[in-house]
Amino acid sequence: QLQLVESGGGLVQPGGSLRLSCVASGGTLAYYAIGWFRQAPGKEREGVSCISSSGGTTDYRDSIKGRFTISRDNAKNTVYLQMNNLKPEDTAVYYCAAESIHIATLNAGDYAYWGQGTQITVSA
Repeated sequence: QLQLVESGGGLVQPGGSLRLSCVASGGTLAYYAIGWFRQAPGKEREGVSCISSSGGTTDYRDSIKGRFTISRDNAKNTVYLQMNNLKPEDTAVYYCAAESIHIATLNAGDYAYWGQGTQITVSA
């Protein structure tokens, strides 16, 4: 059973940066497409970014394009989300998710495995 653990969240000022990590255990992450999702209080979970199993294809939601970068190191069973120029509206719990497919999507329903989430708060 694949297990995912996110880390790297915290409190950051607007304009600041954070890097999230998603470490997998119980399976080989290279066989899985990965998505990053977020959920703010009172809002639905939304897709932020995703990356194919090989790392060759990525996608981002429009509001974070140019600010966030997703990457993966399959040798370390880890996926990263580098977040720059953070804004208050980025405040949410961020989750990584995995599915044993090649092409990733931003649709939460396509993923079977989820981490517990990490809180990001962007505030002055």
